Amino acid sequence: MTNHGETTGSFENGDMARRADMERAAFDGPTGTHQVTLRTPAELADALPYLLGYRPEDSIVLVALHDKGGRGRFGGRARLGIPAGSDDWASVARQLAHGLVTGSERRGARPEQMVAYLCQEPGQGESGRQVMERLRPLAQSIRVECGLLDVPVIEALCISGGRFWSYCCTGEACCPAEGVVMGLPGTSVLAAAATYAGLQVRGTLRELRARLLPWETPAALEQEVALDGASRNLVPRILDDTSRAHVADETLALAERVMGRFAEAPTVSGTFMTDGRDDELLEHDEAAALILGLQDRTTRDLAAAWMEGDEAGPALRLWRALARRCVGSYGEHAAAPLTLAGWVAWSTGDDLEAREALAMALGADPGYLFARLLHQACNEGLDPESVRRCLRAERAERASRGCPGAEPTVRTARVDTGAPVPSDVTESMSCDVTESMLRNASESMSCDATRAVPSRAPSSPVTSGETPRRRRRTRGAGAAAGRPATAPTGSTRPRGSGKGTERRRGTGAKGVRPGSGDTKGEA
Repeated sequence: MTNHGETTGSFENGDMARRADMERAAFDGPTGTHQVTLRTPAELADALPYLLGYRPEDSIVLVALHDKGGRGRFGGRARLGIPAGSDDWASVARQLAHGLVTGSERRGARPEQMVAYLCQEPGQGESGRQVMERLRPLAQSIRVECGLLDVPVIEALCISGGRFWSYCCTGEACCPAEGVVMGLPGTSVLAAAATYAGLQVRGTLRELRARLLPWETPAALEQEVALDGASRNLVPRILDDTSRAHVADETLALAERVMGRFAEAPTVSGTFMTDGRDDELLEHDEAAALILGLQDRTTRDLAAAWMEGDEAGPALRLWRALARRCVGSYGEHAAAPLTLAGWVAWSTGDDLEAREALAMALGADPGYLFARLLHQACNEGLDPESVRRCLRAERAERASRGCPGAEPTVRTARVDTGAPVPSDVTESMSCDVTESMLRNASESMSCDATRAVPSRAPSSPVTSGETPRRRRRTRGAGAAAGRPATAPTGSTRPRGSGKGTERRRGTGAKGVRPGSGDTKGEA
């Protein structure tokens, strides 16, 4: 499990045709669609990373199968972390099965069958077979819950310690008691077909999250000191109506300079080296000024326009770097750069990183409305083009007025969560991603929407189904520097220094620990 959480989302990268014991996975390659026949549990086990786009750890995975003209098709994928306590297994199995089936029904395609995977590495002194036996009641709970929904599990596999076991097959020839050794990654026919089609398996979610988690190095203390100083300087200016626009201009200009620096830097190989190089190119004071400046909602929304073309890559790298700088008591401030990272990733077609970053943003701040709406839209498989269209239109309008840093012409209202939302969306709609726009993104909604946005955040896309906690706010260093107890009416309310508000970035919506849930496209 990790600090910020796991993600949800939707993508289809394989089709499966089932006749008796045969499945087929289809991939689009340069010369057309290529089908790979999967006949055995071993081939199903090998297919899992290609269905998800990463190698799951400590996970329950359900994959829906749909009947289409006598042939099956891979549908939604649902993933949840395996609860440490077996008392929670039955409820988690119920939640996962129900979420995947009902999500499929919303899309008009109820699954006919399921394939279930349990993935967990052995603990100290434990063998893979012991893991399989320990998880057998969980596998049975999943089969029972799916059966109650009239969607039978046709195969349930446990993957542990480099081997797999089937809970459904008892044949010694194909599924011996000692398990079957997994093939080397990338050596199967399915792996070759996926590579030919341009599909990549990106390691584990832990490796992906590491790019977005805060520093835990000696430099973190220096960064926190810089954040304290930036808070004392910037928070009073952001709260002042006359200086807020100037802070926005300064923040965006600084972000553009850093992005240019990133773009001009020599290319290095590997994500670890790339992130390390970016960290070296970003000074502590620069990172602090950007993190505090992006707490202003208007500034954050203007920065969201760097979402495509040559700007998207450097922007995504900057948002990742800023998320890593939200250290110590500033963990909650990571919601803004994590949300921007999720948005740019989604806009550029990387749904996996988008879902992960947005869920981590909600882990940092469960009431962060922008992340909540984007997470829900990405989760439901909406097209980001409608959002991009609105951002392009707003950016063009600002450029035509000669004031690219000007505030959008939309009034804002503060809510209890601390995330301001538009009280009125006018014809010259700002680049705020409103609830109505995201919910209608697939309908190519125009940018002159006039629907008002509710003053309360919608229900969480995190799979708890419970209302997120309101954030506690205390006066910190910003208050000592003259910060008013409440923001002026109509203004955006930034966070202060973070002192007195420290909490683990792992806490998410009530009842759910980020890192425990991940529903792929259906929940």
